[in-house]
Formats: sequence, structure tokens, C-alpha cells
Amino acid sequence: MHTPRDPAQRIRDTLTRLDTERDLWLSTSHPTHGPHQVPLWFAWDSAALWMCTNATSPTARNIREEPRVRLSLPDTVDVVLLQGVANLYPATEAPPKAAVFTTKFGWDPSTEETPYVYLRVEPKTVRAWRGVPELRGRVVMRGGVWVG
Repeated sequence: MHTPRDPAQRIRDTLTRLDTERDLWLSTSHPTHGPHQVPLWFAWDSAALWMCTNATSPTARNIREEPRVRLSLPDTVDVVLLQGVANLYPATEAPPKAAVFTTKFGWDPSTEETPYVYLRVEPKTVRAWRGVPELRGRVVMRGGVWVG
């Protein structure tokens, strides 16, 4: 059993995980094809998460139709769930901030033969909790503003 953290500690812990972890689950949806969930590498630039996928993937297709997404870090005990709107950028036309991804992983999607897109998600809602004692107060970001 974990000792409940105050909101400020939850935010610090969440930011540490966003800075250090490699993978997340990205959930998208399409009006006709329904929900879709994939694991992706990600990089955090202090304001947004950057991911990359093939330009013709179901993930990219879904985001073009419905840009609202949900993301989660892959730990079911130390939960971090994020919601936001995804923006797509062709890898060959990515803004400078996308370099956080290539720097972290040593891979430049713009050099691939097949076209890739960067996905940028600036969280609007973040929930973080460890077990039942932290369910109350689990929203640590609301409307894009950290609360704590």
C-alpha cells in the first residue's frame, strides 16, 4: 500500500515519468472503424508529447478524422492517464520541437523511404494515482493547467 501523495508530489512524479519513460499507449477512434490502441515511443518537450507513426497507419488515419486522443503510461499501479488533441506533422516538415524525439531515440523518421508523421499532443487533462487512497484528487491537470 502506498502512502497518498499530495497534488504537488503527484505532479512532480508525473513530470519525472514523462521525462524518463520510453513507451506509452495511444488510443484513437474513427467514426466508422471504431477504437484503436497502439504502443508508441514518446518524448516530452516540457509542454507536449511527441510520437511518430507511418503516415498511412490506422493511428494517423484516425487522428485525421478525430484528433482527440487518450494516452497512458504502461503501469497499472502508478497510473498516469492523459487526454488531448493530436496534431500531425509530416516528418519532412516537422517543427524544430520535434527534434526532442529524434534526440531521445537516435532515429530520424524523415530519412525513411516510407512517409512518417509526427504526432504532437499537448495534454489538456492528466490524471495520476497510486491505488484507491489516491483516487480522490487524481486530476492533476485540468484545461491544460497543472492543479496542485
